[in-house]
Amino acid sequence: MKSALRDCSNSLRAMLEQELRDDVDLSPFFDPTDTSPGAIGTFVVSLNNPEEFSENELEGLSIWLYLVERDAEMLNLPAQRRTPDRLLSKPLPLRLHYLMAPRVDHRTRAQAGELEQLILGKVLQVLHDTPRLAGPLLLDALAGSDLEFFVRLEPLPLENITRVWDALDVPYQLCISYEVTMVPIESDVQPLPVTPVDSLLAEIGIARRVGAI
Repeated sequence: MKSALRDCSNSLRAMLEQELRDDVDLSPFFDPTDTSPGAIGTFVVSLNNPEEFSENELEGLSIWLYLVERDAEMLNLPAQRRTPDRLLSKPLPLRLHYLMAPRVDHRTRAQAGELEQLILGKVLQVLHDTPRLAGPLLLDALAGSDLEFFVRLEPLPLENITRVWDALDVPYQLCISYEVTMVPIESDVQPLPVTPVDSLLAEIGIARRVGAI
């Protein structure tokens, strides 16, 4: 399905948003229904990039898909049959790389730096405990499918992360990167007709030893 990339991102975003809302320390910031004293509930979890967060004066967590790569290790998987006489075209296997950056307004919140670290710590905790997206965690067109995606923390060098911020033309911010595999983009080509194998015929022969008369 062509929407697998978008639906995977939405599934990841929704899971993290719910976990942030359920956290006792972060609920006052992320949950608009939180009734505790001082709760604001205006923080968001969004797929927009950090630059768009700044431009729109948003606070919360940016989950930005900044790189999409072909998963070369999965290209040699055998094609699947939908029916005995139809062979599916192979999907395009992808690796998705997400930059996760908490953003809190340092001009209006005295503890902005601490809050950003708390948000990032929660993200690390959740994805350490739940490194697999599958079953009820999958949304949209992925819901009900048997697909599963694996989420892995990427130990990127500071130089690589800095290049991303340079491309955005915004100051460097606290962030981490995660890789999600394997996300398949299904082919739109109709299944190929093939002749199914319906029987096997055993051949019987007499073996002769080399050099024997």
